[in-house]
Amino acid sequence: MLDRATFLRPIAHRGLHNAKRGIIENTGPAFEAAIAKGYGIECDVRPAADGLPVVFHDEALSRLVAGRGPVAKVTERQLQSLRHRVGGAPILTFDELLELVSGRVPLLVEIKSEWHPPQKSFLAKLAASASAYRGPIALMSFDPAVMTMIRSLAPKLPRGMISGSYIGAGWWSRKISAKRGAALRDLLESAPVAPDFYAYDVNALPTPVTEYARIVQGLPLFTWTVRTAKQRRIAASFADAMIFEGFEP
Repeated sequence: MLDRATFLRPIAHRGLHNAKRGIIENTGPAFEAAIAKGYGIECDVRPAADGLPVVFHDEALSRLVAGRGPVAKVTERQLQSLRHRVGGAPILTFDELLELVSGRVPLLVEIKSEWHPPQKSFLAKLAASASAYRGPIALMSFDPAVMTMIRSLAPKLPRGMISGSYIGAGWWSRKISAKRGAALRDLLESAPVAPDFYAYDVNALPTPVTEYARIVQGLPLFTWTVRTAKQRRIAASFADAMIFEGFEP
């Protein structure tokens, strides 16, 4: 179960990053900046080589890091030499993130998925580290198969599903069918996950299913990614906490 008193606060999307100040998303400086203000932290975790969990959003290195190729092929040794182009921060392993945060603020961890069968070695390592962590942490993903496996590997950890409208072009149009997108939009694949919370696209709120989850089921609802005054008003009316970016609440 998600601890409402701990988690229902503004959550900094990929940390409190600001590229103009050399503070890049999903890096130690972004997380330290969020901690200094008392914000929760949302971050992304994906597998490097041998299933090593690392804190990184993209499937490939090239957008942010002075390197090329897929993150999934980066070895632990290679990881040590990679740096973000702006600011020079290293890519953190998941264990390094946990050590950095050390329970000071809640962690909302998005497990990235390419919509292939889940990589058990990666999820097992992630689940073991998260289970041993002494601070407040919750795991979530867009992919129900990922979270169903997490339920098996770490049944006591709070877990959630991420969703949204799945309308128009987007990453989903390259990964899943429109029919499945509609099912995910309506949270119809949630049963095997037995989620403790949801995180839903602010631009799609409100919806009947999210209102049902909040009011009838009593499940906390985060909303992402809140950037504008209008989105902030929507979040205040139809969600329990916002995952924000580009301003400070």
